[in-house]
Amino acid sequence: MRVPGLAWLDLACEPDAGGGSVYRQRAVFFPSGLAGRLYWLAVLPFHGFIFRGMAQRITATAEADAQAAGEASGGADRS
Repeated sequence: MRVPGLAWLDLACEPDAGGGSVYRQRAVFFPSGLAGRLYWLAVLPFHGFIFRGMAQRITATAEADAQAAGEASGGADRS
């Protein structure tokens, strides 16, 4: 996607002390000139919806995959 500036997503998953995992995501944008700043102001209200939904879909898929893997291994990972 082309944007007026530099942009990237930083996605990470780390082990949690409780035995699960913690998912983190961060959007980084460095605007280029006035066009970049105007772009950022225009899309800013939508970021909460977009990134919240993305995080929910990623974590739901990971949880479903982990549950399927636990069932395939005979349920050894059930809690």
